[in-house]
Amino acid sequence: MSEAVAIQGDLFALDSPLLTEVRGERSLMAFPFFALSKGKWTKPLAYKTDTVSIEIVATAKGVATIYDKEVLLYIASLMVAKLDAGVGVSQDFYFTAHDLFRVTGVNGSARSYARLSDALERLQGTQIKTDIEAGGEGQAGFFSWLSEAQLHYTKTKTGDKRLKAVKVRLCDWLYRAILRDRRVLDYAPSYFQLGPIERRLYEVARSACVHGVVEVDLDELRLQLGYQSSLKHFRYELKRIVDENAIPDFTFDLMDGPATPAQGRARRNAGAARVRISPRPLLASD
Repeated sequence: MSEAVAIQGDLFALDSPLLTEVRGERSLMAFPFFALSKGKWTKPLAYKTDTVSIEIVATAKGVATIYDKEVLLYIASLMVAKLDAGVGVSQDFYFTAHDLFRVTGVNGSARSYARLSDALERLQGTQIKTDIEAGGEGQAGFFSWLSEAQLHYTKTKTGDKRLKAVKVRLCDWLYRAILRDRRVLDYAPSYFQLGPIERRLYEVARSACVHGVVEVDLDELRLQLGYQSSLKHFRYELKRIVDENAIPDFTFDLMDGPATPAQGRARRNAGAARVRISPRPLLASD
């Protein structure tokens, strides 16, 4: 068999469709690795505490956004599904755009395919540096979410391109985190209908409330979300979201005064507003 034929055969050994729930790696839920933007964001992003450091550098196409993250969630879900089934995994994944769109609730328009191409380019181009360990290993220097991203097309008789499959290679850091640490959590199906800030609020709540109610200073929550505007503006936006009560599985309450220390973190900004995040009670049908 020729090499060309072998590659073509491998191409159609698809990892999709995804038959289980969407799941994500917990560190990517907890910390601000993505721009809260639908449009291009070209400024560097940074997040730093006593225990965590994250630095994000953009390319000309911009930083990977919270919407681009959908691709990583889909890949992570495929990987976890394979691990749960006892199937061997590699860092290479082949899937159809149609199945990705089905899972994330995107229509399969020409514009959606163009956005997918841009998302893959940003995921491959964005540079990340962090001291968060993955799979028991630290990693110095920058890496990108995808070390390889390709769109495989066929052509019709009229010369029109038809996207056949997407091929990506997941970065070492995220691959190790999923494979070895298995710190993955499921996502609510309605996550993909949320706006950028609401998505991050859900993710922070999902990663933090594993053992129940938590409290956090308002400004600390702003930074953890990766919200780039002022604290005053964030409080206004959060109040709107709290009033709408639209975050699936969790409620948020704005309160005056400093937050109770959580997970060993020292209290900051005495007198500042705080936010209580609570899991919603499960219904009997759940």
